[in-house]
Formats: sequence, C-alpha cells, structure tokens
Amino acid sequence: MFDNLSGRLDSVAQRMRGQGRITEDNIQETVREVRMALLEADVALPVVRSFTDEVKKRALGAEVAKSLTPGQAFIKIVQDELVRVMGGEAAEPLNLSVQPPATILVAGLQGSGKTTSIGKLARYLREREKKKVLVVSCDVYRPAAIEQLETLASQVGVEAYPVSSGDDPQRMARKAIDHARRHYFDVVLVDTAGRTTVDDAMMDEVKRLHRAVDPAETLFVVDAMTGQDAAKTAQAFGEALPLTGVVLTKADGDARGGAALSVRQITGAPIKFMGLGEKTDALEPFHPDRIASRILGKGDVVSLVEEVERSVDQEKARKLEQKLRKGGKGFDLEDFREQMQQINQMGGMGSMVEKMPGLGQYADQVKEQMDGSYVRRQLAMIDSMTPRERTRPDIINGSRKRRIAAGSGVQVQDVNRLLKQFKQMQKMMKQVKKKGGAQRLAQQLMGGGSGGGLGGGGGLPPGMGR
Repeated sequence: MFDNLSGRLDSVAQRMRGQGRITEDNIQETVREVRMALLEADVALPVVRSFTDEVKKRALGAEVAKSLTPGQAFIKIVQDELVRVMGGEAAEPLNLSVQPPATILVAGLQGSGKTTSIGKLARYLREREKKKVLVVSCDVYRPAAIEQLETLASQVGVEAYPVSSGDDPQRMARKAIDHARRHYFDVVLVDTAGRTTVDDAMMDEVKRLHRAVDPAETLFVVDAMTGQDAAKTAQAFGEALPLTGVVLTKADGDARGGAALSVRQITGAPIKFMGLGEKTDALEPFHPDRIASRILGKGDVVSLVEEVERSVDQEKARKLEQKLRKGGKGFDLEDFREQMQQINQMGGMGSMVEKMPGLGQYADQVKEQMDGSYVRRQLAMIDSMTPRERTRPDIINGSRKRRIAAGSGVQVQDVNRLLKQFKQMQKMMKQVKKKGGAQRLAQQLMGGGSGGGLGGGGGLPPGMGR
C-alpha cells in the first residue's frame, strides 16, 4: 500500500543522511519534497499541512541542530510525525469488558469491504480472543448481503442470526442481541446497510440502529483504495456516529496510503484493524509505529515474529532447527513442503519480506515470482511423488519426473526447477553449519555473495525464483 510513499521518502532520507549540516534552506527543500510525497499518496490536504508544519518546526529546532547526525535526526522526526498522524500508540483492543453480549456495530459504504471485514473480525474474536460470536445482517435491502454474511459465518465457524429481506433492521438487531443473551454469546457483530455514496437516508437509518443496539464499539470500515475520498466519507460518518475505531480494508492493494494517513485525524477515531487480503484470516491489529517503520523501509520485525508464533507449528520448527544445525542432514522434500505451507499461512513470502528491515522494496518482486499459483504448483508436484521419492529425491529419474509432471499438471522442466531449488536449499543449510556460514548466507541473500541475492541486480535468493 505504501510503496510509492516509501520510495519518495526513502530518496529524501538518502539525501538527508548525506548532509553534514542542516540549514533552513535544505530543510525548506526537504519539507517541500515530503509535502509532494504525501500529496501524491493522496493524503488529505489538512493532514499534509499539519504534518509538514510540525516536521519543519521540529527540524529547525534544537534537537536537530545539536545532533551529531542531523540527517538521521530529521528522519526520526518524520517517523515520529507519521506515528502521530496515524494515532500515536496502538489503539486499545475492542471494548469487550461489558455485560455480555458486547455489541459491535459496523458501518461503511457499500463496496468498502464491510461484510467481509465482519467475517474476518468474527474469526479474529473466535480464534484469538476465544469468544463465542454471533453475526447479524441488518442490510435487509440486499438478499446477497444477507447470504454473503451467512456464508462467511459458516466459513469462520460462528453463528449467523437468521434474517429475511424486508425485515425491520432495528427489530432484527434487538432480536439477535436477545438471542445472544439467552444463548450465552460473548459478542454480537451487527452489519449495517451501505450505499455507494453518503446520503441522508443511510445516515438516518444507521443512527436509528445505533440507538436501538447501544453498541460497546462502533467501527467504521473504509477502503484504503479511495484515497482522499476516504477522508470525506470518514468525516460524514464521524459526524453521524460516535465512532470508536476504524477498520482499513484492501491495504494489500495498490492504494497510495492516503486513507491510512488521513482517517485518524479526520474522524478522531483510532485505526484498530487493517485488512490485508481476501482470506478470512487476513486481518491484523493496526500499530502506527510499526506501519511508520514499514513506510520508511525499516521493516516490522515485531509483527513478523508475532505472525510466526501464531502460524508456525512449533514442534515441526524444532525438528527443522535440529536438521539445520546438522547442516541440512535429513532435510527432505517433505520438510520443504511443510516450509512452503507455513510461509503460505503467514501471507506468503512477499508479506514476510515486506516486514524485514531493508527488504520492503523487494516485496513486490517476491510476490510476483512466488504468487499463490506458483506455491500451489510446487505443492502439487511434491504431492504427486511417492513417500520414498520425497525422502530420497536423488532416485527421481527421467521416467519418474514425467509421471510427477503428469500427476501435477505441469511440465518436466517445472519438476527439474523444483529439484534444483531443493538442492540449493540443502546447500545453503550446509553453509550455515560451517564457521562463518551464517554471515556468508546473509551476504548471499543481500546480493553480496557470488550467488547474487536480493541486491546487486542478482534477482531473488536461491530457491525463491521460478
């Protein structure tokens, strides 16, 4: 989402780091470039003005003038201001410390990803918060919306309260909450009707619904792709409802980031969650400091570690670590398959690279070369092998390759590439075992070694290309 903004700010950062002394002239020029970067990112104009004014005021102050590395001090100011604009500290979690059931009202325009976000939020609450969740659709004008929410509820393992087209929204919401109370549900998620644009009828209805259910949380869902329009929509909903939080959707798309940098200041409500894909688990809490770090190319190691802890089978990871310590001895295609599956569960290699310090710029390249269809082909080839072939890949001769290719719907060349990547992975593991091998491996991944890694125009690391 922040690729263009990251690129512009990175070029600003590079120039500032080379400055031995900060003057009013080069501050003026740099702030002008920061302003252009924000405008190109479709950040709302009032937010741009506030941001650049604060950066300029602090940059001309004592904290930069007295710094031994003024360029670094300036970048720190930009990072601090990015964090402030997006809300400062991470928002408090959802307010569920009320008499059950805690009601969460979700509002937003039609097409913003509102219903999908409810499905994701239901799964988040069930799996991570261990809550019993009920969802109810009060978009009684569109049968497709009711069916969509029922389907999502079934997928994520929660109950959907039955609603029919034409029912009264307020009455159905109250009945759903009463049902939740009698059947010991912890949370009720209420989906509201949306329109393609803000209008009086929609706002009147959502206000009446809010009064009817008296929610513990009122969340506004906004599409990150809408840029400055998101700020206008957010302002309208913020004036109509006492918003307690924002859910930013489609943050994995080619949005320029303007919504994320605008909506907090416009509504006064913190961004609580960010949707990063179509899958029902593609929802993560929003941390302004971590997002600011990603924008400035510093990665987000904390989020990556949290994702690994949630997604990786710790017992399998321990066994793989033992094989790694032995220089890859015993590492076979079954292990290779498990690694690809676990990476896929964490949003893919591109998502992981995006969170690694200094590697965010390569995320799109990795996503392009290791998209979902690529991983599925790799897994299909390994699944088409016999157990003996997986543990002893060296026995895979020409006839076996043809059988594997036919069984997985690929070409023999694809099987050859898979086996080559597996051998490269084994070779990398042997390097780690040798003295200084970890350092050499890191150099290779970053392009400093003979293999040509992420840097130096060498493409992707061994085993990551097609």
